[in-house]
Amino acid sequence: MFRLAKIFTNRKFVTFLWFGLSLFAIVKQALANHINNYQIYKYTFINLIHQNNLYTAQPQHFEDLNHYGPLFSLMIAPFTFLPDYLGVILWTMANAYVLYKAILMLPLKQQQLTAVLLISAHELMTASYGEQVNPAIAALIILSFVFINRKQDWLATLMIVIGTLIKLYGIVGVAFFFFSKKKPQFIISFFVWMAVLLALPMLVTSPHFVLQCYHDWFISLRDKNIANESSVMQNISVMGMISKIFAYPQLSNLLVLVPAMLLFASSYLRIKSFKETPYQLLILASTLIFTVIFSTGSESPTYIIAFAGVAIWFINLGRRPTGFEIFLLVFALIITSLSPSDIFPQSINRNFIRPYALKALPCLLIWLKIVVEALTRNFDNKEVPQQTEILI
Repeated sequence: MFRLAKIFTNRKFVTFLWFGLSLFAIVKQALANHINNYQIYKYTFINLIHQNNLYTAQPQHFEDLNHYGPLFSLMIAPFTFLPDYLGVILWTMANAYVLYKAILMLPLKQQQLTAVLLISAHELMTASYGEQVNPAIAALIILSFVFINRKQDWLATLMIVIGTLIKLYGIVGVAFFFFSKKKPQFIISFFVWMAVLLALPMLVTSPHFVLQCYHDWFISLRDKNIANESSVMQNISVMGMISKIFAYPQLSNLLVLVPAMLLFASSYLRIKSFKETPYQLLILASTLIFTVIFSTGSESPTYIIAFAGVAIWFINLGRRPTGFEIFLLVFALIITSLSPSDIFPQSINRNFIRPYALKALPCLLIWLKIVVEALTRNFDNKEVPQQTEILI
């Protein structure tokens, strides 16, 4: 038992697991030529430079539709010049790498960082199976927090704007504004970066076409939101879970979103704790989870964002976890992370987890626990968060 614990707390082993699982997933997909998402991504750049609509169906190249902003076209551009099998592998591993580096920049002890990687590794593998950009989105949100924590607001707002102009999720980085020591600089730099990055795609195509792209992007997101509400694979959210469990598809999202936003906002009542790192990390965890579980666009690979939040929450407890907290983590590992995998009984996944969006349930319970903790926990300890004990 001791040897097993030592292996799973070894940074080299966990790093190998982190990249090895993702590499296995994407090589398997590449060999089977199941890289549709990558094809969607690739053609965003090709369509941009040829001034073809980025958001219309192109069944000759890929299934489904693109829903990412024009700036994403530049992000994927370097990979489009490579053969598809190589491009998709490097793209996926690049996403794994940026999230890995972002996590390691968090203000935590080395063993805690290793634990965050370990807890999140399987969920990263799920995102890698879909060649998803979500690991990079999670990294951008985390980096916006990290740079504010380091008093580098120009870099923090750059991360926020990049994430926003790629997938909108990045805007949640604004939640860390209250931790900034340079609020005027934060506001100014946010608008400067927004102006620069909105115009950046114009370097490879016409300004008029880029402006049209932003209009088309808005329309595509509106239509996608409508379609998500009746989708089994999409809307793996609290709203989706409630509407599917109670067979009430006409549920208004606002009935869930408004109370959720009020609960999220209530965490900021602890103004005197704003300067405490454990409190800030708790808000980071809450933000990462909230972004996913209250979005109708959430699908299974999106949960790498939320699961990074789950890992940060657990490691940031700063004490020996209670039995209930261990249960919540294990519940999340089994239902949220492992349910889409081959090691989970697929009959349960097909008949219960997927149809009722139950992947969101453990994250919802943990998020509610975080809200309570933010309102009641003592954050007076000025030291770096103590290590949470993990029993293996």
